[in-house]
Amino acid sequence: MIIRHFFTLISIVFLVLIIQSCKKDANQPEIDHGLIEAYALDNQLDGEYTSTGLYYVIDEPGAADYPSVNSHITVSYVGYSLAGDVFDEGDFITFRLYEVIAGWQEGLQLIGEGGKIKLVIPSGLAYGSSGSGSIRPNEVIVFDITLHYFSN
Repeated sequence: MIIRHFFTLISIVFLVLIIQSCKKDANQPEIDHGLIEAYALDNQLDGEYTSTGLYYVIDEPGAADYPSVNSHITVSYVGYSLAGDVFDEGDFITFRLYEVIAGWQEGLQLIGEGGKIKLVIPSGLAYGSSGSGSIRPNEVIVFDITLHYFSN
């Protein structure tokens, strides 16, 4: 009898933890949006949102043709936190666009060769609740990217 009550109690605790976890994840897009809004205001950015919550500012649109998610791209970039702490950067790095985070996949299809874009990426389009290296779980991140070349 005691064992059955113990397992019932453990099951209830486990269920409550799962529900709380789901609630936190469900609110994350709203939290990210608020952080992005504050960042844009503080930095006097005049950008736009995509339907997925990606905030972007096109500094230079580049050529008329844009890459697809399957394109090989060559970029230079700086990635940093909302506080301005740089966590990654690279010059003339080449890879397929589908190999990177969803925020890049979506944002880089908005510019052509020679284009420059700032992406303020909500956590769900970046590294989500896992984080990566120095990027914390559920962290909104920023990238300044120049698209040098692409091929399909």
